[in-house]
Amino acid sequence: MYKKIKNRQLGLNDFNQPIGLEMNPLNRWVVKAANIPWNEIEDKYASLFESHTGNVAKSLRNALGSLIIQKEYDYSDRELVNQITENPYYQYFIGLSGYQMTPPFDPSLMVDFRKRLTDEVIGDINDIILNSKRRDEEPPASGGGDGEALEETKNSGTIILDATCAPQNIRYPQDVSLLNEAREKMEEIIDLLCYEYNYYRPRIYRQNARRDYLKLAKTKKRSGQMIRKAIKKQLQYIKRDRAYIEGLLDEGCELDAKRSELLLILDKVYEQQKHMYDNNIHTIEDRIVSIPQPYIRPIVRGKAKTTVEFGAKLDLSITGGYGRIEKISFDAYNESLILQEVIERYRKREGFYPERILVDKIYRTRDNLKYCKEHGIRISGPALGRPGKHSQSSKKQEYIDSVDRIEVERAFSLAKRNYGLGLIRTKREDTTRGAIALSILVMNINLMTKASFCPKRIYEFSRYICNIYFKIISDFGIQRKKIVMTA
Repeated sequence: MYKKIKNRQLGLNDFNQPIGLEMNPLNRWVVKAANIPWNEIEDKYASLFESHTGNVAKSLRNALGSLIIQKEYDYSDRELVNQITENPYYQYFIGLSGYQMTPPFDPSLMVDFRKRLTDEVIGDINDIILNSKRRDEEPPASGGGDGEALEETKNSGTIILDATCAPQNIRYPQDVSLLNEAREKMEEIIDLLCYEYNYYRPRIYRQNARRDYLKLAKTKKRSGQMIRKAIKKQLQYIKRDRAYIEGLLDEGCELDAKRSELLLILDKVYEQQKHMYDNNIHTIEDRIVSIPQPYIRPIVRGKAKTTVEFGAKLDLSITGGYGRIEKISFDAYNESLILQEVIERYRKREGFYPERILVDKIYRTRDNLKYCKEHGIRISGPALGRPGKHSQSSKKQEYIDSVDRIEVERAFSLAKRNYGLGLIRTKREDTTRGAIALSILVMNINLMTKASFCPKRIYEFSRYICNIYFKIISDFGIQRKKIVMTA
């Protein structure tokens, strides 16, 4: 169950600081906490708990704050709890009432935090934070309401849209190594069934199979004939092991749900590899490239560094300097199909259509061009057909659009270098999606933090420094007076 706490938006003055500790009100974690509307987000988080009985769950600020700190510095779960225990600013950021020397929660709870905060929930939290930021900076925008009012509103704003891949932390998938791993998994299932049901282990030639695999793995220069020969041997070993497993199951042996699911994955790997071997091809639909993470698919990007990446593909839109994830998929898709959905979500959010949208050439399909023309949206790129009379001015506009479109590339680079989007280490499909969405959320929060250091903040910091200075002077005067009186 989840128990909502009223007035959870704690300020620095509400934080119980121990004697002798003077916390800086302009510390980045204090400013970050002020930029996040915890009370609004808590209403969204409380809806995830349907039961009203049982132990009380940790608050939203504990869960989300801990995940933000972990994403910022790439801590492990155990190291994160140690850092929070030692740092009072971290404790204030996650919503503790005061500084404490005991761990706020067990490291194993981080697993539950990642499962509950899915990519949909984090996407809603990102929208709540961005809407709160816009309300603080701008007056309420006119427009909205019924459809006729929306149509009459003038187009305004810019959308920058592009796609990228968030690579997963997996071994590079080679056919021989994948088959060798599948064979070893099947051998473990055979050993388990024979041990649990007291059967003699059959002869599965595991040493010969391992030797055949290492013979190719340790070879520096591999020919196509050597690779096909090694694949054929591993397929034969797997076929024999699968027949043994089928015989044990026919005699009454049973597998638990986890190993039954693993066996289905191994069967699919064998079928795909056998089909590619028989037809002498190297591509197949829904190809499995990792047995522990079978949902991962190869994404062909055509980049200079890596032509193929293995992970999730996502579309990121930039509006007002902040990012929103428009789509996440582990299967390759055509980015141009979501352009109209992105524009309609912008209209629903802002109350009007954008003035321009900056995209790659792949988004400039005839349907998208027609859609943008009907709604008065200027899409970046050259117009179709022969150059017109104003080709010089159009080239200047194309150059301006291309310069402005760099912002989304900069966001990709920043998220991959600093916020974990460059290498996803989570194992489950739902937690992987959540980790990707969390990277964009943390990037937006940090951008807000940099923009929050306004003259008011500088004035508060100067007052803070003056208070410390006068406190030191007064303490020095009291000590000097005591020395004089003693003398």
